[in-house]
Parts: sequence; C-alpha cells; structure tokens
Amino acid sequence: MSGVQDSLEIRFRLIDGSDIGPKSFPAAASVASLKESILSQWPKEKENAPRTVKDVKLISAGKILENNKTVGECRSPLCDVPGGVTTMHVIVSQPPQEKG
Repeated sequence: MSGVQDSLEIRFRLIDGSDIGPKSFPAAASVASLKESILSQWPKEKENAPRTVKDVKLISAGKILENNKTVGECRSPLCDVPGGVTTMHVIVSQPPQEKG
C-alpha cells in the first residue's frame, strides 16, 4: 500500500468566503494549472478578478504554493484526508494603483 492518491478533490476558498469547486485534479497537475482552472471558473459577478496566473496565490496548510510544484508535492499528510476535500485559499494580487 503506497498511500498515494492519483487525484485530489480541491475546493478553492475566495477572500469573501465563497468557493470554487470542489473539483478533482490529478496529483501530477501543476499548481499553475490549478490557477488556470481558477481563472476560467472565476465568478463573473465578483470584483477584482485576477487577469493572469501571476495575479493568483494559492495557500494550502499555511504555505504559499509554487507554480512549478505538482499537487502531489504540495500535499500535507496532516491536512489531507483520503477521500476528503482539500481547501486551498485564493489570494488575488492587485496591481499597484497609479497616482495621477
């Protein structure tokens, strides 16, 4: 028994407490691909929507996830329950406001 799952159910919690998902992602999926999924599913009625993957930060188990890591590499043995849903927090970086 390896204990490694082929996929994870992930819910993305937005700053206002609403969620995107849960949705199943393969353990080999990159963090960048998770961010692309968030961009495509971002609720149209929400303000301050991210424009690019670089505008999105994902936090799981208190750590900011790096784009080049896979979902499997970011898994926390303490927080991820087999068959459960992992919640990742989404932070949107805002571009600096230009003073006119």
